[in-house]
Amino acid sequence: MIEILHTANELRAWSRAARAAGKAVGLIPTMGALHAGHASLIRAARSRTAAVAVSIFVNPTQFGPNEDYARYPRSFDADCALAESLDADVIFAPSVDEMYPAGAATFVEVEGLGNRLDGASRPGHFRGVATVVTKLFVAAEPDFAFFGQKDAAQVAVLRRMTADLHLATEIVVCPIVRESDGLALSSRNVYLSPEERQQALALGRAIGVVESLTGHGDRNAATLIEAAQSVLGAEPLVRIDYIACVDWSTLKPVETAPPGTLFAVAAWVGATRLIDNTIL
Repeated sequence: MIEILHTANELRAWSRAARAAGKAVGLIPTMGALHAGHASLIRAARSRTAAVAVSIFVNPTQFGPNEDYARYPRSFDADCALAESLDADVIFAPSVDEMYPAGAATFVEVEGLGNRLDGASRPGHFRGVATVVTKLFVAAEPDFAFFGQKDAAQVAVLRRMTADLHLATEIVVCPIVRESDGLALSSRNVYLSPEERQQALALGRAIGVVESLTGHGDRNAATLIEAAQSVLGAEPLVRIDYIACVDWSTLKPVETAPPGTLFAVAAWVGATRLIDNTIL
């Protein structure tokens, strides 16, 4: 059975023992409800490090007051089985009280970046993300941490945070994993009705149209955004949150999109908010 750790001290002791034995440590921070996208991160960690930890913690501080914290999908036993099948070494599954002890008053905020894209749509979201990931990095002391490109704005925030705090962890970004029909894998996909799921494919189609345009040399951000709007706007159950063409390091809008530019979309499909992106 895979070992399950519940406290930061247990995780730190495991990590230090691994590194004392000459093993590089990899961490995959998750909120559980693991799917094939998470599996790709565990495989990446296993290929690059000799000691692999998967954290499973639904972080309350990154949810707004009217968001889905209470009903966020939780499947702990299945998550542990998947992690074990992929040869992860430990699961870190702390309680809320372990991560946020009574009276805790310290939070991590990345000014500027933390208020852009999802940070603008979900005030306080990236403050919660940066805080919990800092706590995980302090506890696990990982050499590498693995994140999916689907959360590209989050990656930008965490890269800045890691650099600003002089943390030794290297952030590794792994490609988006999609269903065969193009829908980016997300734990929230389980919320979608059959009709909503069909219309959610518009996010991937919009990304594909933008990739096609840039592949033919069109790098005008306004043109790319308009093309994505046309695709998403054709679906009655899809409500656009944002469509953005930004510098990936700053999340600031660009007028033209050189290679490496982040093109990102967020939209509500029915009552479910989904995100998708591409690095042009």
